[in-house]
Amino acid sequence: MLDLLKIAVTGGIASGKSTVCQFLKELGAYVVNADAIVHASLTPDTDLGREVIRSLGLTDEWQRGPFRKVIAEKVFKDPNLLALLEHLLHPVVLKKIEELYREVAKLENYTFFVVEMPLLFEIQAEGFYDIVIAVLADESLARERFEKLGYSKDEYEKRMERQMSPSEKQAAADYTLLNNGSLNELKAQVILLNKTLQEL
Repeated sequence: MLDLLKIAVTGGIASGKSTVCQFLKELGAYVVNADAIVHASLTPDTDLGREVIRSLGLTDEWQRGPFRKVIAEKVFKDPNLLALLEHLLHPVVLKKIEELYREVAKLENYTFFVVEMPLLFEIQAEGFYDIVIAVLADESLARERFEKLGYSKDEYEKRMERQMSPSEKQAAADYTLLNNGSLNELKAQVILLNKTLQEL
């Protein structure tokens, strides 16, 4: 019986989504990262990879550098190609998440099934989940964290243009975690929310 609670963790760039998921994992959840599924699926020797090469016209280009880097350079210059790429990617990712859920739910040794999905609302995938958690951080802090990872200010702007605003995500989510303080403060919020969710 598939009664394991499905939880999506979303939020803005560098808001602390991965950290929240790590804390939930430490508390007994099975955690899936949607971006990691993309990375595993998007290689030249998968069906998806071959379809991306064909659809984006990368027949000669894809061998000129790291596969995902070549794709990124191509699609971020052209909104239509980016939309085409996402159209190819999202069904594969969502199908894999559903398959994982069916497998994990049978095991009966996890508290929750948690998926980190930055673009949850943007691709209208929230219907699959029982609970949505939005992780928020002040924009100045998120920018600072993002730049510390080695990204430029322009990259932050570019990525945020493709996302709903954090306040819109907060309004659409069931629970919100604010990550403007220390890791210990965030962990305390996660422990409290974990307890609340287990009582549902």
